[in-house]
Amino acid sequence: MWRRAYLVLLLVRIYFALSPSYLHPDEHFQGPEVFAGRIYSYPSQLTWEFTSEHPIRSVFPLWPVYGLPMGLMSWFYNETGIGSPSADLVYYALRGGMFVLSFVLEDWAIYELVSTPRYRVQTVVLVASSYVTWTYQTHTFSNSLETLLVAWGLVLIQRIIANKVRTGKETAYAEATPADICAEALRLFLMCSAVPRRSHWRFQSYNIPCFSLGAGPAIAAAFCSQSGSRPLALVGFVGFGSLFTLIAILTDTAFYRSTSFSLLDAIRHPVITPLNNLVYNSNTSNLAVHGLHHRYQHFLVNLPQLLGPAFVILILSLFTRSGISRLSNKRAVSAISGTMILSIFPHQEPRFLIPCVPLLLTCIRPLRSRPFLAAWVVFNAALGFLMGIYHQGGVVPTQLEIPAIVSASLATKQDGQLAGPALGGTATVFWWKTYSPPLWLLGDNSSFPVEVKTRDLMGIPGMEMIQELDTAVPECPASSKAGSKPVASDDSLGNNSVFLVAPRSATFLDDYTGLSSSPVDPPLRLRELWTYRKHLNLDDLDFGDDGILPTLKRVIGRRGLTVWAVDRVDCE
Repeated sequence: MWRRAYLVLLLVRIYFALSPSYLHPDEHFQGPEVFAGRIYSYPSQLTWEFTSEHPIRSVFPLWPVYGLPMGLMSWFYNETGIGSPSADLVYYALRGGMFVLSFVLEDWAIYELVSTPRYRVQTVVLVASSYVTWTYQTHTFSNSLETLLVAWGLVLIQRIIANKVRTGKETAYAEATPADICAEALRLFLMCSAVPRRSHWRFQSYNIPCFSLGAGPAIAAAFCSQSGSRPLALVGFVGFGSLFTLIAILTDTAFYRSTSFSLLDAIRHPVITPLNNLVYNSNTSNLAVHGLHHRYQHFLVNLPQLLGPAFVILILSLFTRSGISRLSNKRAVSAISGTMILSIFPHQEPRFLIPCVPLLLTCIRPLRSRPFLAAWVVFNAALGFLMGIYHQGGVVPTQLEIPAIVSASLATKQDGQLAGPALGGTATVFWWKTYSPPLWLLGDNSSFPVEVKTRDLMGIPGMEMIQELDTAVPECPASSKAGSKPVASDDSLGNNSVFLVAPRSATFLDDYTGLSSSPVDPPLRLRELWTYRKHLNLDDLDFGDDGILPTLKRVIGRRGLTVWAVDRVDCE
């Protein structure tokens, strides 16, 4: 039964891995967006973490997961003479890669971490049935990679301990072999990964402070308490740690100083992103820019949001002797202590705790009670469809479709007005009340008739948004204002075309789309071109002003993300 359930859940995971929901801007702007502009002729925008004078984002763990696959695809297309791969192909290839990493490495790690054969398969099924595994773990989050690093760090520790017990080596360092040193070095490489990044403290693939201030003294104490050849093993550990650190620093320095990189320059002026990150995150005013939360946010809000009914089981386990014994293992200690450390810092988001979710799920026994199973299925099904399909679900499909939408709009404008190919110019696409659109999804549009410019208005007030549109939309030709047939010109065609992408649930736009019965005639008219229905904008929930039922009716009943062409009423 458990194996059949796992196979069904595997299909569910594939479905959500290929569903284009959008959980957080970081899944694009801290991953594929960084490499798309360098590898392909795609438009891209690096965030401030990568462009500041002292960058705080390391590319060392990102390149093998995002840069390498994108580079291989670019090489294949260049060798075959096809050109560049389409943006949608690259997007789904990366999502498929994240699915494979989750399916192979995460499930394998969970299987090894559960030492009791009776509960191994059940626990793997429990983790595979979590919506966090379906959604967050299959998206291009660095947090998803951190989950694998943490899990396999614990697996390596467990393997080393088991090997010591099996071979009778009570003091591993007394008879350390080169293989033992290599294994321990790899373990340190994975475990020394807790560093601050951007506006929060998270796991990263290398960390000088952790190695030198955390693991280093502990290992030194263990070695120095012994005698004989043990100091030589300590040298091996320090050597491996230094090698990993050097590779990471050289990788970051080469990335950020690609135009003037040399080995001598890297030695004189290295880019040490963890150190820059530590300085940045030590200032609370910097974190305030990204939002401050209460210290209890992770424990009382984020963990229940990620674990659902399993969180209740974990709390109840604290009052039973068997439950306390299960929560005293290294998996639970790692997850809880990690959450406690992250709770020190006031900027707290649920995705920071993704590495803790599978570890905590291994600490509960998969219950056969119908209330728990029913609650677990309902919770994960609801959150899975919300976060895996509808949450900002129209941003990615719309951005992928923008070139075709603009082309079709320009062709419609040209029909009967101008013969021949489309004129050059710009098409400005404004995005309002959505997550920031990833520019790299526009793909290679070097042969496109006009230049597509993207303007992210975020959630500014409606009237300010209209003012932005009014400034961008060109004035009508004189002949059009006089009531005669419009004359084809650079402005009357697509050379300065303006488009708006916004959720249908924004009732403010009704006056401009013709859905409102208001007698006021606005200066701009929105003409619907394209709509993606599987889109929910949770930021548009306004229960305080509109009430619960009217808000749900508006946001759910009018769900979808729409592309409008923006024109002046006087030109019609």
